[in-house]
Amino acid sequence: MTPHRSTRSASADDLLARLGRLTAQAKEGAELHQARVELAEALQREILPAALPAVAGLRTAARYAPARHGLSVGGDWYDGFRLPGGALGFSIGDVEGHDVEAAAFMGQVRIAVRAVAAHAADPGEVLSRANDLLLSVDCDLFATCTFVRFDPVTWEVQSARAGHVPAVWATLDGRYGIVEDEGGLPLGMLPGGRYPVTRRGLDEAGSFVLLTDGVVEGPSFPIEAGLERVVEVVRAGAGADPGELAAEVMKVADSTGHADDAAVLVLSHDAASARTGRRTG
Repeated sequence: MTPHRSTRSASADDLLARLGRLTAQAKEGAELHQARVELAEALQREILPAALPAVAGLRTAARYAPARHGLSVGGDWYDGFRLPGGALGFSIGDVEGHDVEAAAFMGQVRIAVRAVAAHAADPGEVLSRANDLLLSVDCDLFATCTFVRFDPVTWEVQSARAGHVPAVWATLDGRYGIVEDEGGLPLGMLPGGRYPVTRRGLDEAGSFVLLTDGVVEGPSFPIEAGLERVVEVVRAGAGADPGELAAEVMKVADSTGHADDAAVLVLSHDAASARTGRRTG
């Protein structure tokens, strides 16, 4: 009996030791996960702009919601910045994945688009050069993106998209629609990408809305149905404050049952107000 008791004691000690190691590993795993969460959130804060540019007659707003699984950060982003000569540049996009790597690559895409846009006026050329630049960093990820150039002199929007969800627009006189341009492949997939440019005058007061697929697509909800819902929202709120309209568009994501992150960028325009020197408000 004595040897048996000794064996039982040794087994118990071994089990306790193993349990202690597993507990320590679990603690380290939890700490590592928390560190990754904090890093991802820090990257997200740095990547998304604190403010968006605007001019007389053009007001801007954006909203972002993180993915509902994984780290509380995703591959979606929006951006807005001033270009040489007084034009404004806006981008929105979606990098595959929902982790630190996706957030880091998102930052690379955003910086690439900004850098190229400072030297190329044509949105299609901006995306083409950004695509080649991203391929040079040898990363396995890719990104969809729409880049928009707004000219405050001609009040024309020029846009090009790389595998991204089309924009939605509406005017106060009752016109509305989806920008059904040809587009090109996502950034970072193949060299030599070409991205056709769509031009639209913003002569009438209204809203031009950019979004990511997390807003309009869910597990059992087709993107076409989501886009139609966004059209309805933008049509009803074409004259609303851009922040309020962005929030209403974001609500469409809740109805799709999506698990992806989502972003919305609204350009509310009133060219007549700008021409008379009055700021819309």
